[in-house]
Amino acid sequence: MNANASVAVPRLAALVLLFATAAMAHAERVKDLAAVAGVRSNQLVGYGLVVGLDGSGDQTSQTPFTVQSLKSMLNRYGIALPDNVRPQLKNVAAVSVLAELPPFAKPGQTIDVTVASLGNAKSLRGGSLLMTQLKGADGRTYAVAQGNLVVSGFGAEGRDGSKITVNVPSAGRIPNGATVEETVATTFNQDGGMVLNLHSADFTTASRVAAAIDGVLGQGTARAVDGVSIWVNAPSDPGARVAFLSILENVEVDPGASAARVVVNSRTGTVVIGSHVRVMPAAVSHGNLVVAISERAAVSQPEPFSRRGDTVVVPQSDVQITAENNRMFLFQPGVELREIVQAVNGVGAAPGDLVAILEALKQAGSLRAELIVI
Repeated sequence: MNANASVAVPRLAALVLLFATAAMAHAERVKDLAAVAGVRSNQLVGYGLVVGLDGSGDQTSQTPFTVQSLKSMLNRYGIALPDNVRPQLKNVAAVSVLAELPPFAKPGQTIDVTVASLGNAKSLRGGSLLMTQLKGADGRTYAVAQGNLVVSGFGAEGRDGSKITVNVPSAGRIPNGATVEETVATTFNQDGGMVLNLHSADFTTASRVAAAIDGVLGQGTARAVDGVSIWVNAPSDPGARVAFLSILENVEVDPGASAARVVVNSRTGTVVIGSHVRVMPAAVSHGNLVVAISERAAVSQPEPFSRRGDTVVVPQSDVQITAENNRMFLFQPGVELREIVQAVNGVGAAPGDLVAILEALKQAGSLRAELIVI
């Protein structure tokens, strides 16, 4: 091998490495694109009482269920209150307790809980949650919560009715406030293959995920079932299955490009335009008609030393109509997102005006994208 050849080989290797790096620059891991079917979290909910509040609890005259819950709890501890006794408490609040049980959670592990007032308690700051059972959708108890609340918000109120509130003082968190009591069964260790479900349905991505898995783990390991699910032939032994999934979830895939969409939030005026949105030839004119009305009062009085006439106030109105002289702009065939934004900004359109322009383009058949209003 001559000197030129010896120099060309490292250069060629470096060039191949450069192209390989560029090709994988937009690759994503399987674990970021899909989740294993059956491996999911479960929502838990419970009803309980928060005590120890500094006069900011429920007004028992308006929340009778708080008193009823307190009496029921006291009865369980052998304290029976007469039926005609109605405690007027200000340091107790009825609350809902929410938690999310992660997959594979085992008895004895702890999870965070969120506590929110159900009645008219002004603040839960300084309160403690009494033992509360957290149940799943099947009615079974999967965790038990108890502990002191962490409340980020606060409120202050004056005697004249003026008040100020920062954040939400009627809700709080208890870190590691619930202990898991029962495990939720999963299909992870069942014999046979496993199924990966994409977070977003896309036939191209499903096909590429199956091809990437076959490229790493061998031909025939995976196949795309539909635009969401990919079936994978996995080992039956639980230990081998975990090691297999560890390799599987780190396989890198170049996902398919998302569909051309324009998403409009009608409440906030937010407009998100996808990078693949295109506009066919169209001419757009944007202009506003501004009507300004001003009111002023003029005083009319008789001439000096005149005995006839009275001094009166005469209202006068001035109406001005101004039409903005905004130019018309033309969209050439297949313009991209950057050109659309520049053209719309060039005529001074606000987000609300942009929505109207996009809707008009869609109606005219010039917008090559799906217009979604949420």
